[in-house]
Amino acid sequence: MTLLYTHPSGFQHVTPPSHPEQVARLDAVISALEGLELDRRDAPDAQDDDILRAHPQSYLSMIRRKLPDNGWAMLDADTYLSPGSLAAARHAVGGVCAAVDAVLAGQAPNAFVAMRPPGHHTERARAMGFCIFNAIAIGALRALDHHGLDRVAVLDFDVHHGNGTQDILWHESRALFASTHQYPLYPGTGGAHERGEHGNVLNIPLHSGTDGAPARAAWRQVAARVEEWRPQLVLVSAGFDAHADDPLASLDWDEADFTAISRIICDAAVSCSAPVVSVLEGGYDLGALGRSARAHVEVLKETAA
Repeated sequence: MTLLYTHPSGFQHVTPPSHPEQVARLDAVISALEGLELDRRDAPDAQDDDILRAHPQSYLSMIRRKLPDNGWAMLDADTYLSPGSLAAARHAVGGVCAAVDAVLAGQAPNAFVAMRPPGHHTERARAMGFCIFNAIAIGALRALDHHGLDRVAVLDFDVHHGNGTQDILWHESRALFASTHQYPLYPGTGGAHERGEHGNVLNIPLHSGTDGAPARAAWRQVAARVEEWRPQLVLVSAGFDAHADDPLASLDWDEADFTAISRIICDAAVSCSAPVVSVLEGGYDLGALGRSARAHVEVLKETAA
C-alpha cells in the first residue's frame, strides 16, 4: 500500500495575505486524497543531523535566529518565516526521511509526502522561492549516507527548475538529478548545458505554452536515462504548477498529463526494482493542485497494488 506522510504543523507555516504558497494548499491536497486507501502516517520531526547533510550549521542557526515570535520575518523577497514555520519545515524533512527509511525497509513500494513549505529551491546555504529546507535533497543524501545506497535518482516535474536540489547534488556522483521545467522562468537556472560535475544532471527546458505531448516525450527521455542509471531509489519533486490553470507559470498540462508522467516515472522505477518517494513541491491554483495531486497518488497506488 502507498504510504502518506503529513503533519498538522504544515498548517502552521503561515505566509502573508495573498501569498501564493498558502496554508490552503495543504488543505487542498489532503482533501483531494480523502477516500483513497493509503497508509497514513505522521511525519516525524527531523533530526538536526539529517538537515545538516544538505545545509551548514550556520544556515540552520540563521533560520532559528530569524524565527519571529509573531508576524513574519523575510528570508528573501518571497520566502517568509512565521512562528510555526520551523516546525513545519522540520516535519517536511522528517516526513521525507521517514518515507525513505520505510520504503527501503520494504514496508511499501512507494510513499507520498504531503507537507509544506516546499523545498527544491533551497540551495545549500540560501533560502529562496518559498523554500526553507531542501527536503528531497536531504532524503537523497540520507539514502546514500545512512542506508549506504550507491545510486539514487531525483526527478523533478515542478514547472520551476529545482535549482536548490541541483546545487546540493551537483558534485554528488551517486545521485542523478533530472528536471523538466519552463524556461526561461524563475529562478533562471536549468539550461540544458548544466550537466553536473559528473554528468549527473539532466535538464530539459520547455518553452512557454508547452502542452502534454512534448512533456510526455521529455519524460520518456528522462525515463531512458533513469533505466540506464539503475537507481536503487527514485525520489520525485512533485510540483503541480505546470498545470494550465496555475497562475505562476504558462505551461499547458492537465491532470491526464500528470497521470501519464507519473506512470512513466513509476514504470522506470519498477524496471529498476527501485521504490519511489514523492514529495509535494509547487502548485498554486487550489483546484488544479488537488486534482493533479490525486491523479499522481492514484498512479502510486496502482504501482503499489
